[in-house]
Amino acid sequence: MADQSTQLAADKDGTAYWSANVRIITVSLIIWALVSFGFGILLRPLLAGIPVGGTDLGFWFAQQGSILVFLGLIFFYAWRMNKLDREYGVEED
Repeated sequence: MADQSTQLAADKDGTAYWSANVRIITVSLIIWALVSFGFGILLRPLLAGIPVGGTDLGFWFAQQGSILVFLGLIFFYAWRMNKLDREYGVEED
């Protein structure tokens, strides 16, 4: 009986861990899509009047901003997953 309750608790922790992992991935992908496709392509005409570094904001997002946000998302994901791994006791040595 104790083994069964331990297994249920482990399954529940595993489900919570993967649910949190998928949530982090989903939020990161939404931000990435909004910045790269949204700001760089779809909203570019609206951002054309805002000057940034000698060019307009839409062009800046298409050429540099989306790359910088993507790099930021990589570091955020690594940091957040390390924290999540520690919370659930599955961190690597």
